[in-house]
Amino acid sequence: MAKDRNVVVALDFSKSSKSALKWTIENLADKGHTLYIIHINPNSSDESRNQLWAKSGSPLIPLTELREREVMKNYGVQSDAEVLDLLDTAARQKEVNVVVKLYWGDVREKLLDSIEDLKLDSLVMGSRGLGTIQRMILGSVSNFVMIHAPCPVTIVKE
Repeated sequence: MAKDRNVVVALDFSKSSKSALKWTIENLADKGHTLYIIHINPNSSDESRNQLWAKSGSPLIPLTELREREVMKNYGVQSDAEVLDLLDTAARQKEVNVVVKLYWGDVREKLLDSIEDLKLDSLVMGSRGLGTIQRMILGSVSNFVMIHAPCPVTIVKE
């Protein structure tokens, strides 16, 4: 068994981020590792929560609380049955510790903050598959993070 690692998956519940989660569970998750799921809400309607956790993000949310719809609703995040099933299976079969951390704000900045805050060993994220012109106009989160992250970044395409 390799040393215990802290691996993060950036999850926005899109098809590409779910592919990144599946890839991570299949290829990186191992007994004793901690799998962090990072979700960033770029525009929160609840300003008090936004101010409370603006810099540090939410407290770490264990998988048992992630299953509870009311808990996630309090954070402004919708439950996703497919994601919960993947995480439950990983926790059971691969014996990984699964925790969720939520942030509010700019996705690029908060992903970099999470790497530093959680002392992560690697980051896995999906790719939206933007074309060259769209990427120039909208900017690519994965490209930005890949260039600026202090740890290895894996981009998973659909």
